[in-house]
Amino acid sequence: MTTAHAEITDEAIAELRKRIGVVWRPRVPYYNEAATKDAIRHYCYGIGDANPLFLDLDYAQETKHGSIIAPPCFLYSVYWPAEGRGMPGVHAWHSGDDWSFYKTIRMGDEITYTNTMTDVIEKPSQMAGRILIQHHDIVYTNKKTGEVMAKADDWSVRAGRQASQEKGKYAGIKRAAYTPEQMKKIQEDYASEEIRGANTRYWEDVNEGDAMGHLVKGPLSMRDMIAWLMGAGSPFMKAHGLAYSFYQRHPGAAMLDTQTGILDVPELVHMEDTRAQEIGIPGAYDYGCQRLSWLGNLLTNWQSDLGFLKRFRGELRRFNVIGDTQWIKGKVARKCVENGEHLVDCEVWAENQRGELTAPGTATIVLPTRGT
Repeated sequence: MTTAHAEITDEAIAELRKRIGVVWRPRVPYYNEAATKDAIRHYCYGIGDANPLFLDLDYAQETKHGSIIAPPCFLYSVYWPAEGRGMPGVHAWHSGDDWSFYKTIRMGDEITYTNTMTDVIEKPSQMAGRILIQHHDIVYTNKKTGEVMAKADDWSVRAGRQASQEKGKYAGIKRAAYTPEQMKKIQEDYASEEIRGANTRYWEDVNEGDAMGHLVKGPLSMRDMIAWLMGAGSPFMKAHGLAYSFYQRHPGAAMLDTQTGILDVPELVHMEDTRAQEIGIPGAYDYGCQRLSWLGNLLTNWQSDLGFLKRFRGELRRFNVIGDTQWIKGKVARKCVENGEHLVDCEVWAENQRGELTAPGTATIVLPTRGT
């Protein structure tokens, strides 16, 4: 098992680049293999999505879909397009995804995937001195029909843990604290969230510059992290002997907490402050695909039951540590007709209680037209 943190070297980069173009297929399930009623519900609970189209069978049967469907970002529970494959002992930070969605995910669909590394780019950084941007192309396929459901271009930042700790770029992040008045405002924002649902949003009724409402997610707590894992899973989260067996098969996956001497999975940067401090972050923080799912939550709330999310790109710019609150917002940037589809291009983003932009994104939504 790995007992020390690794750093980026020329030799490690050369070895990593040998993986470019190699198609990796799952040998065991990542988490969900099928979009069952329960799996969809657990995922929605994990991101705080109350849309009845995803949760209420009686409601969904009355829509054009005829049954429950899954939100597009449910595919994160099939496989996170976030893993920094290769280069054991060098940390990977999920930094963004560019999704193309082709098919609605219906209850009962069985889904598989492939992962192909497409590029490795070296860059200088204030965070760790020497970093890599590692790109992967993930393809999700319906097992029964062979149809491609979606594709995601994922990129992760790879950096040495010790170098990140020594640079201390994020050492100034302070834990959030709230007054009763601020907590009341957050609760009011939760109460004012809108799910468009059966109130169809038509393309003709949308104007460039329209605000898309908001969601609030936070203050981030360990409950939120556990709920996310219950919904979206993790290949690292195995108990007791199963975990140590995983280390033996994947010796580079283990991460040492130098303050406690405990060897465990790097996933614990999301749950233990000391583990996060090993990589230069002052406290535990959220999962990247968790926050991107929140942006997806706003988009599906806004588009109504008859909309279809065609494209979604999100970037992760800043850390969201325990105690932080994110407001998810959006606006209509453009509307057009292309290849017979009535499209709305949107800008979406997450901003925290400090007023910092933490996750900007863009999306394209297909909307119905009146009379169709």
